[in-house]
Amino acid sequence: MTRRLILMAAIVLLTPAMGLADSSVYRWTDENGVVHFGDREPAGGSADRVSVKTGTSSRNSDRKSFQEQVEALDERKAERDRRENESAVEEARRKQRDARCDTARANLQAINSNARIRVADADGEQRYLTPEEIQEKRAEFETIVEESCDDNPES
Repeated sequence: MTRRLILMAAIVLLTPAMGLADSSVYRWTDENGVVHFGDREPAGGSADRVSVKTGTSSRNSDRKSFQEQVEALDERKAERDRRENESAVEEARRKQRDARCDTARANLQAINSNARIRVADADGEQRYLTPEEIQEKRAEFETIVEESCDDNPES
């Protein structure tokens, strides 16, 4: 009984291999010049037997292992996060530059529209800027507008 079981198991396991061992591929050209491939020789014509090698393709040998794929995915995610963080930092810088631009434009407009500018000293006392100090402030604000503003209209 055991021998029969082993023999049947061997037959069942070897049957697919025997079928594959005899499988052939044939190549022939018809009267119109079209090349055909098939597993049987064509009736009434001659065909060449083609050697077919089986196994893994060269693309499969280039495939990365699962661990390498996970590492590559982690690297891409880290790069994306770094770019998003850079974008957030760049956006904060842009907002800061825009605020500085708006303040400089407002100060420049105030200097250009008023004859006398009143400021508080370090002691907290109020005083008016001299014409030379006004010119210095105007130049300072114009420089800030040129550096901070994308478009440079002065008003």
